[in-house]
Amino acid sequence: MKKKREIDFKYNLKIYWSFLKNYKSLLIGILLLSVVSAIATTAPKFLYKIVIDNSEKFSSGVLAKSEFIELLTFVAITYIIIRVILSISKWFHIHLINKIDSKMMKDIKTRFFDHIIHLSYNFHTSKKTGSLISRIIRGGSAIESMNDIIAFHFAPLLFQTIVVGTVLIYFSWTSALTIFVTMIAFILSSLKLQNLQKKANMAVIDASDVEKANLSDFMTNIDSIKHFGKENKIKRKFKSFTSITKHAMVKHWDYFRWLEAIQSLILSIGFIFLMYFPLTQFVNGEISIGTVIFVYAVYGDIVGPLFGFMNGIRRFYRSMADFQPLFEYGKMENEIKDKPGAKKLKIKKGTVEFKKVSFNYHEGQKLLKKFTLKINENEKVAFVGHSGSGKSTLVKLLYRLYDLDKGEILIDDVSIKDVQQESLRSELSIVPQECILFDDTIYNNIAFSNPGATKEEVISAMKFAQLYRIVKTFPKKEKTIVGERGVKLSGGEKQRVSIARAILANKKLLVLDEATSALDSQTEHDIQRDLEKLMIGRTSIIIAHRLSTIMNSDKIVVLDKGKIVQIGTHKELIKIPGRYRKLWNLQKGGYIK
Repeated sequence: MKKKREIDFKYNLKIYWSFLKNYKSLLIGILLLSVVSAIATTAPKFLYKIVIDNSEKFSSGVLAKSEFIELLTFVAITYIIIRVILSISKWFHIHLINKIDSKMMKDIKTRFFDHIIHLSYNFHTSKKTGSLISRIIRGGSAIESMNDIIAFHFAPLLFQTIVVGTVLIYFSWTSALTIFVTMIAFILSSLKLQNLQKKANMAVIDASDVEKANLSDFMTNIDSIKHFGKENKIKRKFKSFTSITKHAMVKHWDYFRWLEAIQSLILSIGFIFLMYFPLTQFVNGEISIGTVIFVYAVYGDIVGPLFGFMNGIRRFYRSMADFQPLFEYGKMENEIKDKPGAKKLKIKKGTVEFKKVSFNYHEGQKLLKKFTLKINENEKVAFVGHSGSGKSTLVKLLYRLYDLDKGEILIDDVSIKDVQQESLRSELSIVPQECILFDDTIYNNIAFSNPGATKEEVISAMKFAQLYRIVKTFPKKEKTIVGERGVKLSGGEKQRVSIARAILANKKLLVLDEATSALDSQTEHDIQRDLEKLMIGRTSIIIAHRLSTIMNSDKIVVLDKGKIVQIGTHKELIKIPGRYRKLWNLQKGGYIK
């Protein structure tokens, strides 16, 4: 059974405050404006009391007509001034809220994006892209919601209660007590029901996450869906996810029926008592009729913020639930850590040495065991073997995407554990099997490997990769947008972009990770020539399925279950019985079976 997620309010509020405290001056301004609004909201009711009480005096002849007119004029002018002050304060209030919202949303999205992008390769391969995107966006939006809760729901009730309570205690303490008790009963009963609602709310969040993640997965794999004619199957699957979300939402909103019923009952009871006490005091001559009307009017001023407060509580729980998935990532640390005082790596020779390297992805399953190999400067070394033999794993370990169980990897006699990860990876250059491009121009995709490169250097790299002659035929040339993941380019064109990237990076150590295996024979032949030129003067590590691409390697390392079973040149290995010759005969220039 799946363990239900609990909201860590303490941690979430701590993180929220870490953002909010950077804008204390804006927050103080918002709270002061809330005080002004509370006073400006209550003041007109006090003016009504003055008018009503003096109307009695005027009717009984105690107050002269001229005096009454003068009083009405004063009240009217005062009322206009109060409304103007209220309008101005609301304008500035919203302005400050918008300002703090925009700043904090930017802060939270950038901080957590920065944190997430630096988490381990293992983290990113185990998470769905749609889920990550959803959590970042929703977490950012939750900041806006939390700020609104403070500014428009919590603060108004707090300050309105203080202002009204202070005034009512002076005129009618029994009325003040009645309103206070009603508020407490209203809030406590509402909180009880909303506490029951939390689990239902989390169920909605979880169901929504699953729905969005799968939607992203379906959209990403639209080609496979179309190719296999599985539109209806995917439609049914997505419908099942939306049904789960719907049922969770229905259960969540069921609580509101009870909530609204109980809230209405408490307010009605409170109003009955409020009718009794002020009217009794009026009959006994303790307060004026203006004061009675004033009490009823300010009670109405409290009711609105009360409902706003409880709505704020609901939004508060929702925001906490929205924070939770994102803030959980904040607790995660990169499994791959730099040593204290780790230095930047600068490769000069390009020698690589694997010394008794042991590694496994899963406990009890050794993929590599005491793997040892020395790659010399400017040497071209190819790794071959069946799938699962450890070829690509060696590349991941070289990039330190995973840490070794035992042993060490040295570059220029320096352990990769002793250098900064970012400097290590920036000193390596790779041409992968499939070049995944940004939805940007061809030019920017190439310049990604060396942002400081001049236009001439980028164009030169394109010419080296035999890409420029193709790009020149495009209407926008190198400014052509390649589309998401580079879908507007052919496989060969994307690989040429990858080669151009590698040449522009101009690194001493080059990795070719099955760089031509997904290409047709003619394109592979053309690109292989470019790769041969690219490898000149560089230490090159080649991962290959297609043996015809590695015949000119200085050294071919044949792997089986993480161990070296053969090593030598193509000419040497083809002459002797063994796994390499067997693979060569199976392929005859094709793929390993």
